[in-house]
Amino acid sequence: MGRVSRRGRVTRFRTDGTVSRRDDVLAGEEPLEIRFQGRSFTVTMRTPGDDFDLVAGFLVSEGVIWEAGQLISLRYCAGVDEQGQQTFNVVDVQLRPGTPLPDTGMERHVYTSSSCGICGTASIEAVRKSSHFDVASDGVRVPLDVLASLPDRLRSHQALFEKTGGVHAAGLFTADGELLCLREDVGRHNAVDKVVGWALRAGLLPLRGTVLQVSGRASFELVQKAQLAGIPVLAAVSAPSALSVDLARDAGMTLVGFSRGTSLNCYCFPERIEAKSSVVAGAGTGA
Repeated sequence: MGRVSRRGRVTRFRTDGTVSRRDDVLAGEEPLEIRFQGRSFTVTMRTPGDDFDLVAGFLVSEGVIWEAGQLISLRYCAGVDEQGQQTFNVVDVQLRPGTPLPDTGMERHVYTSSSCGICGTASIEAVRKSSHFDVASDGVRVPLDVLASLPDRLRSHQALFEKTGGVHAAGLFTADGELLCLREDVGRHNAVDKVVGWALRAGLLPLRGTVLQVSGRASFELVQKAQLAGIPVLAAVSAPSALSVDLARDAGMTLVGFSRGTSLNCYCFPERIEAKSSVVAGAGTGA
């Protein structure tokens, strides 16, 4: 899809007094409306591309579906811009008969921004979802050197970030570091939804024995999305929030932050990390 990025002119100022003009590549960002059998549910801002994965992952994250057979079809609805071109900005969802539609109490009355996956939820009680998968029972073990290498492995496959510097990424890896799926988006929650949606459509849920590596911080919403997909290990290059640690602990998920290649912090269930080292008490709490 050509709208993943576009070119623009930028003026660069330097403190030495020089000014230059050059072309730059910008990450695409457009609204995507999600409908259930013709009824509008929400509008989210996203980078165009992998839209069906995004919608499928969104449905998993909302607790609406959890297996591929519940999703009958995804299709683009008619819609054109001022030039008469198809926008591909509306996706209609058809669910298997008997699958309950989202509760109207969950309906998004305002659009979801690309920076937050739960902003606009009508009720705070709808934030915590019940997972159909038991993450706590997953006995996966991940070698420390593999886990620490995942940010660099993720970065090396970020083609859109290489062009624009303006998108987040989420990568699904096996315990031995094999990349299964990578998605990029201006919204970090969208990138995760695209990975989860890919897995759902491929019939791979629950994602037992896997690691989800994300390029930003580990927020509550990302832990929740990982839990609902059955992912036992979530690793981030930046910090987790206190609430995300609480949720990961309750779910039995291993949560890693500040993963920077040579070190990382594990906030709960460190026994899933295979490290050939001893724990030094009182060595400090910094990242």
